[in-house]
Amino acid sequence: MNAYIRFKLALTENDPIIKPYDEGAWAELSDTRDTPTEISLTLLETLHARWVRLMEAMSDADFLKQFRHPERGVVTLEMNLALYAWHGKHHVAHITSLRERNKW
Repeated sequence: MNAYIRFKLALTENDPIIKPYDEGAWAELSDTRDTPTEISLTLLETLHARWVRLMEAMSDADFLKQFRHPERGVVTLEMNLALYAWHGKHHVAHITSLRERNKW
């Protein structure tokens, strides 16, 4: 959700400064910890559907728009999309490894 929001900020504001957050602390909150996995998967699926619609309407110039990350500096939407694509594959690898290790 944060990556999607960062896209929207960069598309609607001039060089916005985004706020980083503690992912580990967010993961420990009850809405993450106690919610069935299926609900999170549905949220992710619908979020991605919205994000794809947004990106399909973007021009090449839109992908060059940027935001400022306090720790990473200037990030274009093109760079952010590449990072998110890698990040998703990284998470899938963690899940696949855990599934194999636990014989699920």
